[in-house]
Amino acid sequence: MESKHGKDMPAIDMPARDMLEALALTANAGAYTSHMDLISKDVSVYGVPGFDVIGYDDWARQCQHEFDEGLLKRVSYEGLSVVTATPGNVLFKTTETVEGTDGSVNRQGVEILIRKEADGKWRVLQERILADDEMEFDSRKAQSNGST
Repeated sequence: MESKHGKDMPAIDMPARDMLEALALTANAGAYTSHMDLISKDVSVYGVPGFDVIGYDDWARQCQHEFDEGLLKRVSYEGLSVVTATPGNVLFKTTETVEGTDGSVNRQGVEILIRKEADGKWRVLQERILADDEMEFDSRKAQSNGST
């Protein structure tokens, strides 16, 4: 059976899957330059307690600190739900788990918008940390859509 995307078109979720893999690989390797190359200079992060919005410079500073100090044990992503996609943008939700070397584990739902920028690279343009009830709702919705 042929994909609904046609023979020459990639699956609509491939840029998102590739991005999550790259984000995890670069974070786990502490590869600061490679990791930050995945982030748009115009990035905005919403939903971080105590902050209205976090931009590129704040993200870069935090990553540099975490990587230099060896604070990250492991970053991983589980599940992927594409909300909407165009040839140059993909909006999706996933669950991010960040394990610290101090034994802490932060697991949260995130909504990420990636955009294909002028140089042809996909980068994170926006990230929104989801409230627990929103992730629970999405999870229940996905389960009900998967059942017959």
